[in-house]
Amino acid sequence: MLRHRKKALQVVKELDAFPKTSEECIKTTTTGGTFSVISLVLVVWLVVIELLYFMETTFTFSFTPDTDFTQKLKINVDVTVAMPCRFVGADVLDMTGQQVMTFGSLDMEDTWWVLDPNQRVHFEGIQRVNSYLRDQFHSIHEILWRSGYTNIFGDMPKRYVIPDKEKDACRVHGVLEINKVAGNFHITAGKTIPLPRGHAHLAVFMEDSDYNFTHRINKLSFGDPAPGIVHPLEGDEQVAEKNLMSYQYFITIVPTYVNTYSHRGPSFQYSVTELAREIAHEKNSHGTPGIYFKYDVSALKVEVTERHEPFLSFLTRLCGIVGGVFACSGLISTFIGLMVDCFTCRFFRSDPSKSSEGDIQQYSQVSATILVKADLIQASPQIQSSKWLQESSNGSHT
Repeated sequence: MLRHRKKALQVVKELDAFPKTSEECIKTTTTGGTFSVISLVLVVWLVVIELLYFMETTFTFSFTPDTDFTQKLKINVDVTVAMPCRFVGADVLDMTGQQVMTFGSLDMEDTWWVLDPNQRVHFEGIQRVNSYLRDQFHSIHEILWRSGYTNIFGDMPKRYVIPDKEKDACRVHGVLEINKVAGNFHITAGKTIPLPRGHAHLAVFMEDSDYNFTHRINKLSFGDPAPGIVHPLEGDEQVAEKNLMSYQYFITIVPTYVNTYSHRGPSFQYSVTELAREIAHEKNSHGTPGIYFKYDVSALKVEVTERHEPFLSFLTRLCGIVGGVFACSGLISTFIGLMVDCFTCRFFRSDPSKSSEGDIQQYSQVSATILVKADLIQASPQIQSSKWLQESSNGSHT
């Protein structure tokens, strides 16, 4: 067994394709040592950076046709209108022509339009943060997708300061579940009256002075909450300069499937265009005053996927970094060493004292060699005669 093991080790040694340089043939220099230290530090630094990059995740965004026609669309609403709830009606009318009551109903509660100090600070914070997110989304969108926060702003704090006047506003909030088709969610004057082919708002007992569509949007989103999705209308506040005003929000809803390490599931994001105008029939500006959210659903779905870089790719990059740094540093070290030798004239100038000492040493070595050879030549006849006497004595004894 030991013999076969030695043969196997010998075969393995013969297969060694990596050259080995004897230490006697290696010449060490100060330049080479300096570049070795620099190369080692550079390799460690690049490996650490590459490891941090590997630990980070990347996002891919793909667009596919939305084929889920049976999916329902949720509208999450929290809007405050500066009119008492007895003058306000809210409902949805979509392209299917279904009764508005089939989509559910929103809760309406009387409140005060003016916020107390804590609520005002909270709402102004929503305005500033949401404005920043809308403007800088493309530079921080990966942070938002990784965050995992589905409710960045939190809920409106409770009112601690109770005004000593009658409630003059209406808070409309709740969730409606509608079809995933184009439609119109609106808040206008008068309560809703369902009809066989639609609905109507009963506002015949209202005066023009009763209309006030100053409003504050605390929440307006679609679908289930998901991290990374910004709702542009949250934090919007409009103060009506005229009684008969029409506020229209044209919304494009994009179905989105979020597949990240913090969240997985369908949701919706949207973009919006705003238009505000006064309703004045004498100025040929016709219509019904109110707040209208006219939405349409995109035919394309966005899929957001979070993933790590493949480990094999990470390993290949590490090998490239280590090999490339040492190869380049070796070339640079050789070039700089050559330049240093040329600059100090080592190839073109030698020290006379050192050369004379070297000649003396070489001459003494040659003289000693010649003397040793002469002694050997003089001693060779005596050695031969002694060998002949010894052989003859051996023969006589025989």
